Formats: sequence, C-alpha cells, structure tokens
Amino acid sequence: MPPEFMAIALFLCLCLALLVGYPVAFTLGGLSLLFAGLGVVLGNFDPSFFGALPSRLFGTMNNQTLLAVPLFVFMGVMLEKSRIAESLLESMSRLFGGLRGGLAFSVCLVGALLAASTGIVGATVVTLGLLALPTMLRRGYDPAVATGTLAATGTLGQIIPPSIILVLLGDVLSSAYQQAQLRQGIFSPQTVTVSDLFIGSLLPGLLLVGLYLLYLIGVALLRPHKLPAIPAEERGELKLLSLLGSLLPPLLLIMAVLGSILGGIATATEAAAVGALGATLLALIKGQLNLTRLREVVESTTQISAMVFMILIGASIFSLVFRGFGGEELIHQAFNSLPGGVVTATILVMLVIFLLGFILDFIEITFVVVPIVGPVLLMMGLDPIWLGVMIALNLQTSFLTPPFGFALFYLRGVTPVTVPTSAMYRGVMPFIAIQILMLIIAAVWPGLITWLPGVL
Repeated sequence: MPPEFMAIALFLCLCLALLVGYPVAFTLGGLSLLFAGLGVVLGNFDPSFFGALPSRLFGTMNNQTLLAVPLFVFMGVMLEKSRIAESLLESMSRLFGGLRGGLAFSVCLVGALLAASTGIVGATVVTLGLLALPTMLRRGYDPAVATGTLAATGTLGQIIPPSIILVLLGDVLSSAYQQAQLRQGIFSPQTVTVSDLFIGSLLPGLLLVGLYLLYLIGVALLRPHKLPAIPAEERGELKLLSLLGSLLPPLLLIMAVLGSILGGIATATEAAAVGALGATLLALIKGQLNLTRLREVVESTTQISAMVFMILIGASIFSLVFRGFGGEELIHQAFNSLPGGVVTATILVMLVIFLLGFILDFIEITFVVVPIVGPVLLMMGLDPIWLGVMIALNLQTSFLTPPFGFALFYLRGVTPVTVPTSAMYRGVMPFIAIQILMLIIAAVWPGLITWLPGVL
C-alpha cells in the first residue's frame, strides 16, 4: 500500500474516532502510533522518524509562548468568579435601557469587554446567559433575537485579544512559517508571534462588534416590538460613580494586558502574567477572593491547561506520523495542482476548517489541521498574520452554526425550556451572515489585519 494512502486513512480514521466521541488527546497519539506500527510492518513507514519525538515533546513543555495559556485561563476564570460581569451588565443596562434594544446593546458591549478581559468563550456565553437572558425575556424581548445576541456576543473571545485560540495559533503558525522558509531554502530569524496575531485581530474584532451593533439597531428601528425599551421607573437611577466603578476595573486590566503588548513593552506571555496578577487583585479589591475561590480557580485552570497540553502532545505525534507517510507532500502537490492557485487553496482550507468546526473543538482543529495545511499555504505566499486571524474568524463562525455550534450548546444549558431550540437557531442566522461578511471583508482588504502589526 502506498504511504500516501496510509496518511489519508490516518486522517479519516482520526476524524471518525473524534466524531464517535473518543478522548481527543489519547485518540490523536494512540491512533497515530497504531498506524505507525502498521506502517513499519507493511514497510512504508521509517521508524527513525520517532527519533525526533523526544525533542518535540520537550520543546512543547519548554515552550515559553505556550506558558501564556494557563496564565490567560487563570485570568479569565478569576474574572468570572469575581462577578465583574454582573456589575458591568447592571450599569450598562441602566445606561442604555431607555432605548429600544438597550439591553441587547448592553449585552454586546459587555460581551466585548469580557472577551478582551477573559478570552474564554464557554465562560462568557454561560455568564451572559445566566445574567441577561432572564431579564431580556421578562422585558418582552423576542427569544430568537435575545438568544442569538447572547450566543454571538459570547464568541467574541475567539477573535478579540487576549484570545486562547490566538495564543495556540501563534505557536502553530510560527512553527509552520519556519518549516515553509526552510523548505524554500530561506534561513531567516523572522517569525510570527502571538503578539502579532493579537495586534492583527484588534481591528477585525472591533469592526465585528460594530457590525453586531448595527444589526441590533436595525432590528430596533424596523421591528421595535422585538426589542422594547425598559420603562424609566424599572431601570433605576444611574449613578456616575457606580458606572465608573463597574467600567474602570476591566478597562484598566485590558489596558495593562493589551497596552503592554501594543506598546512593545511586554510579550504575550509576560502580558498574560500581568493579567493573571491584575485579575487576582481585582477579585481581592471587590472582596471576592478567599481560599475556597482561589482553589476553584486553580483547579479549573489546571484542568483546562492539562487538557490543552495533552492534546498538543497527541497532535505532535500525529503530525510526525502524518509527515512520515508523506502526507504533507501529498497536500502540497494537491494544492499546487488546483486551478486558481493560492486563492482556490485558501478557500478550500477555510471551507474544510468551517465544516470541521461543526464536530471538532477549536483546539483540535488548531493542532491537527493547521500544522498540515499551514506550511503549504505559507509557501504559496500567504501572510502568516492574515492567515492566523482568518482562521480564528472562521472558527468563531463555526461556534455559532447549527446544529453543532458549541456556543449554542453552552447557551442551551442555561436557557429556559420555554425557549425552543429552533428559536436559538433562527436567532444566530443573522450573526452567522455578519461573520461571513467579516471574513469576506478581511479577504478583500487584507490590510485590515496586516496594517496595524506593520505599523507597530
């Protein structure tokens, strides 16, 4: 059997096993080792490839970039426990509640602030759903618009930095960029960093929030019954000190984390450490920090970080075996033979990532698919920063798409049974259209992504 067939069979069996529900990390490593053993028996896999495995695993555990993952997770979980979202939403609701759609505007803005503070999609969707959805339904908001707004806003943590997906993509694309350069005979120290992706995603993320708000304004103007205003007597009095007290803590934290990166003062990993310390201090100031809560935050951070690194170890084994079977060369030849060249190849990869986002988590796609297609696309001339941000936008879209969108699963868990799932599906459709529009805008005007990193 030709080794290329083994590479294709390995990828298909992996997708099937993950679809059935086997644990991701152990499926990646175990299935790859099984195919490698079969390849040795059949004589189409060179076992000397495994000589590179120890250095790969050690490099993963010793990677300073990936140290940002547990630090950003710690920051996000700590902020979730410190009830900053609750006070933010209450203040914003009093500020905008007198307008038609005011609650929806508040949710969108608070979601953007939480995305820039935590970067964890599941936590943001669940938190906003628990805090805002009962109030929105009680005030007469259309269930479809309310749930669609909450699901879409909760996924902003995918694209607005500091985003966990951008940290992981930064590490994977850095390796892919170096591979592409070596295969082209280029020996340059230049690479792509997590900070580059953070800066590149800033303008698309802000534009996406603006498009969300424009859609909600349009609904409020054209169909006001779906987004009614809150009467003045029910809103309560808005006090300036209360508003500043809610807004300043997350804004200061965002400035400390993103400001240090934009100003070139700190790397993404160093900024993550600043964010973790800042979130802890905010929780302490608000009186939300005690030993019990600290233990919960540390345990949750450890669980999430361990899952990420186990998947990364399994993905390292998978990519090594896939390369040993000649899978990368097969993809390179296939992409070069496509009509339309790099444009067709990019569209095809984006479509595959979008479809895989229905059944796989963004971590699996980042560690399995991107290392395979990344070097090939970068050799074809794509900008690594543009490619990374486009993949992040694409994965964010798949979070919303029925019937397997992860954001919909998160929100369904905190949505009353009186709201049918079909209403949630209807609600996210306009936001999916906005996401696709954002992808088209970024594809037509790549400077939207690459301009700011070039300036800074």
